[in-house]
Amino acid sequence: MAIQPNLLQAKGIQVLPPVNFTLTVTALAEVLLHWKPNPDQHQNYTVNYEVEIISPVQEEYDTKHTHSTRTVVLHDGFSAQVRTLLFYNSSKIESEWVTEELPALAGDAETSVTNLFCIVYTASYNTASLHCNWFAGKQAPTDTVYLLFYRYNNYTEQCPDYLKDKWQRNVGCRFSKTYIDPKQIGTLIIIHVNGSSKHAAIKPLEQLFNQNTIEKINPPRNVTISLEQNETLVTWEKPISPLSKAWFCYEVIIHNLKTGTNQLSKSTSNDFKFRMDVTSRYSIQIRANRQYNEGFWSEWTDPLFIGEERKENQVGWVLILVTVTMCFITLFIATACKMCHLWSRLFPPIPTPKNNLKDLFSAKDYEIRYNFSLAPHRECYTRARTYTSETETEVGSYIDDLGSYNEDLYCEVLEDSVI
Repeated sequence: MAIQPNLLQAKGIQVLPPVNFTLTVTALAEVLLHWKPNPDQHQNYTVNYEVEIISPVQEEYDTKHTHSTRTVVLHDGFSAQVRTLLFYNSSKIESEWVTEELPALAGDAETSVTNLFCIVYTASYNTASLHCNWFAGKQAPTDTVYLLFYRYNNYTEQCPDYLKDKWQRNVGCRFSKTYIDPKQIGTLIIIHVNGSSKHAAIKPLEQLFNQNTIEKINPPRNVTISLEQNETLVTWEKPISPLSKAWFCYEVIIHNLKTGTNQLSKSTSNDFKFRMDVTSRYSIQIRANRQYNEGFWSEWTDPLFIGEERKENQVGWVLILVTVTMCFITLFIATACKMCHLWSRLFPPIPTPKNNLKDLFSAKDYEIRYNFSLAPHRECYTRARTYTSETETEVGSYIDDLGSYNEDLYCEVLEDSVI
């Protein structure tokens, strides 16, 4: 309960505000608040101080000291106030406030980086790396050069390795090794990005990260699968980390390759059991995170497989499919052949061979015999006697004058027989 000042004055008691209140930036995103007691304050009473941070984030606290250090972002300025608290009997008496502020960091609007995002990777049990990315400000000229610094406790480092955009502006940073201690819990990482340009004043940006909330956990190690009675037992070791296994939780995903279904389960221990279908094959993967999901989930482990998918039913279906397909193809070919007379074209009938020469001589022999019986014997005999040294045999083709042809042919044959 506060006592009215006029009542205290009547008793000769005064509560005076502090003097020489100052704000000093001592490191990245760190400000020192300092003041002195009022020299006119009566020394026979216990005095404390109440401090209120007005911006960027409101905060109130009491202290018996005359100084205080706060870690806050300072790019938009900082303001605070302090007053004296005097305890009289069981009452608390307050002085007037003393206020001080730091102006915002200089720079043109919308030139500072945006979407600043960082991840901590635990490379081993005692070392960690830091990766950050950001976008250039909307009004940042193409010649802007951004520089990133990080602070961890009393250590401050500038980025040694940058990623660039198409205008060659720095938009990412990689620290392969840092002063970040993986064993620490809740320690702040301060990121400060400033810049320069020939065409604009680049406004700095500061951001605070809890190292545990931006840590990318390593995957679990040495995952094994074994059969235990009627269940499948999956075991693993905790990720690479200086923290004990009690700090971690896990997700186990079991994929049934036969049905295509997934089973996602959570575990706080380093083993997991499940019943498997003996006719199915499974793939199993695990990932890790801190308890209460403080950081980022690790990558999934490489899949491990167990079980053999039975294929008898698949073979049966394949045979049925092949049979149906062959029937369809046969029906299709038969229909096509019928419509296009393709069968008669592919397999024409074989003709009976003909002996034209034999038929020809058979016909000629008949004609010779016929004409021989009718022709004058004496005339043909006389003609036959005129051939004494050569025999002339003619086999001609059909001519229009059949009678003349028959007579000549008869005589020629007779002459050949006489000789």
